[in-house]
Amino acid sequence: MNIMSRLREYYSEKIVPQLKAEFGLKNDMEVPRLEKIILNMGVGEAIVDSKHIKQAAEELTVIAGQKSVMTVARKSVATFKVRAGQKIGAMVTLRRERMYEFVDRLINIALPRVRDFRGLSKKSFDGQGNYCFGIREQIVFPEVALSNVENIRGLDVIVVTSSRSDVHAAALLKAFNFPLVG
Repeated sequence: MNIMSRLREYYSEKIVPQLKAEFGLKNDMEVPRLEKIILNMGVGEAIVDSKHIKQAAEELTVIAGQKSVMTVARKSVATFKVRAGQKIGAMVTLRRERMYEFVDRLINIALPRVRDFRGLSKKSFDGQGNYCFGIREQIVFPEVALSNVENIRGLDVIVVTSSRSDVHAAALLKAFNFPLVG
């Protein structure tokens, strides 16, 4: 039995026809779609104490609902006391159902819990139809138990779309109710 997420259903039933009409597209496959979401958490304190990196990886796993992987430094940087091959962060790539579930939780639960939240900047598109923004505190996600958090860390969220233009990608994110402003 294939259970489709609420947001994926919404995309296929409402967003596809809406964007098709808006941009005058002939085929459903031309309509921009979400391809993947990458969550990244850099941990500067890991240079001094490796337990910070394990804690960050566990929190990212809980937030994403999928096991995170450690990221390592590609080359040594003496000013930051980083050696090549040293663990310095954690990341997760979400696709398909988990991606839609995460977007749903992000828009409806996590972003409204951010302090002094005024929306996401439209200037954060990269020119290729991808959108990137940061969240200052991982505790805005209800999955993270506040009692287990030792350090408040931020994380980067990269939304990769099939669109090659920022205009089409912005229309897609707006249709998903991303709070874009500016």
